[in-house]
Amino acid sequence: MAKTDDVVDEAAGGAPVDSTLGYEQARDELIEVVRRLEAGGTTLEESLALWERGEELAKVCRRWLDGARARLDAALAEGSPENGAAEQE
Repeated sequence: MAKTDDVVDEAAGGAPVDSTLGYEQARDELIEVVRRLEAGGTTLEESLALWERGEELAKVCRRWLDGARARLDAALAEGSPENGAAEQE
């Protein structure tokens, strides 16, 4: 978990979120950010940086989930009876 801690520590310096983060990596880092915020003991500046990092990580997770939903919807639409009947005409 050292990598997550290193990345979260960089949040205090305003490091941008890597857009190539996978869903699980972004989620795990977001969990760590929330844990640190809930634990307290950080300065106002550190807390704000962690909050901003968490917001960016949440956006990465949302993009992954939205993409997964779109793929699922497309797969379901391809297999639906209405779509199959239209293709046969």
